[in-house]
Amino acid sequence: MHLTWLRSDLRVTDNTALSAASERGPTLALWLISPGQWQAHDDAACKVDFWLRNLREVRQSLDALNIPLLIRKIDTWDDAPEAVLDVCRKHNVQSVHWNEEYGINEARRDAATCKLLKASKVEVHTHLDQLLFRPGTVLTRSGGYFQVFGQFKKNCLEHLHRSLPSMAAPVKRQAPTSIKSDPIAQHVEPFEKPADALRKRWPAGEKEAQARLARFTDEIIDDYETLRDLPAREGTSQLSAYLAAGVISPRQCLHAALAHNRGEFDSGSSGVQTWVNELLWREFYKHILTGYPQVSRHRAFRAHTEALPWRKAPKEFEAWQQGRTGFPIIDAAMRQMLTTGWMHNRLRMLTAMFLSKNLLIDWRLGERHFMRHLIDGDLAANNGGWQWSASTGTDSVPYFRIFNPVSQSQRFDPKGRFIREWLPELQDIDDKNIHDPGKCRGLIDANLYPSPIVDLHSSRQRALQAFKELPR
Repeated sequence: MHLTWLRSDLRVTDNTALSAASERGPTLALWLISPGQWQAHDDAACKVDFWLRNLREVRQSLDALNIPLLIRKIDTWDDAPEAVLDVCRKHNVQSVHWNEEYGINEARRDAATCKLLKASKVEVHTHLDQLLFRPGTVLTRSGGYFQVFGQFKKNCLEHLHRSLPSMAAPVKRQAPTSIKSDPIAQHVEPFEKPADALRKRWPAGEKEAQARLARFTDEIIDDYETLRDLPAREGTSQLSAYLAAGVISPRQCLHAALAHNRGEFDSGSSGVQTWVNELLWREFYKHILTGYPQVSRHRAFRAHTEALPWRKAPKEFEAWQQGRTGFPIIDAAMRQMLTTGWMHNRLRMLTAMFLSKNLLIDWRLGERHFMRHLIDGDLAANNGGWQWSASTGTDSVPYFRIFNPVSQSQRFDPKGRFIREWLPELQDIDDKNIHDPGKCRGLIDANLYPSPIVDLHSSRQRALQAFKELPR
């Protein structure tokens, strides 16, 4: 018997570890519920619910292949090695297969499990699945990890031109076993079940992920370069949650994009090129997580920025969290996340920069808040995005880049459609004033919408001065 340990790969199609295990003979699948670890990682309740819903879909697919899915509950990953070994002993498992994950805690868990299994004469096989390239294979000429995305991207495209990553072989239906799949809980304490409206926005399963990918490549991708910056439009793939949970693979996304563009990466449709760019940003941040493990410990990528004089401003932080800053595009974005478990990418940058630059509040507080609410929460992407916005991370652009939320709002939501969707109290404000209602207090009841909590000009100067005075 062979075992596939499922983690962030909740699918049957193009699942490298599952495919490899099934080719060796009769196979079982295992998934570990670890609420203590999820809490330590600040995983959102809606994200945990999304995992469970997708797990139920995976069980149906596995059952159709006569592959039993076993569920074991542990507290933290410290208990994972013994839990996996226990399954191996009970079912006479000869080899265990899993797809690699990235981060300090993930690496420690896998190393400990590998050591225990090998000591118990159980084979261990790890597989590249979550990425197009294994960390450590895309390096600078001096043998280090890239620190600037543009250089990383160029190297990746050179690799892709030479050969595309191939899809895993389809999993064949095996002979029935006497082992039955375990039931899957509807929810796990202490994570609360999210609102039905949120769950409906994110249906579970590979079929849904594939349908979203097909719809995106058929209807949107050619205009993606422009549409992706407009929060009031459906201009993105809406696949981030499915990629984070492994309901769809980056290989599937890449192949679909190239099929639409006659196999081209850097010619043809500009929308396809831009989306491939986004897939490589995702790749880049996971390589950073491996090459520079301090970011897994919530340390700044640029060490000297640890000395930034972050402000202790709990009331301002709470206003930012709740979408009550007095800047409509910021508040609409924050309320979108609280309601849907997702935020438009440009608005993630904008809200992060507002917190870390205009409010000069430690980016780590914002990073944690995002993780606690995002259905697509991913350590590498979330940390990378926050550090990029706070100018503490991997970025060739200096610290004086500070987005102005009013001008950004005017540029990317000119009619205020996105703002009105999430801030109904501003429904009757005209298109010009809706971006900065603080300048026209006579048009709005102060009890309905707050005044701006910070002056943009003086707060910008405060941030610039803080960075200028940093010791190097």
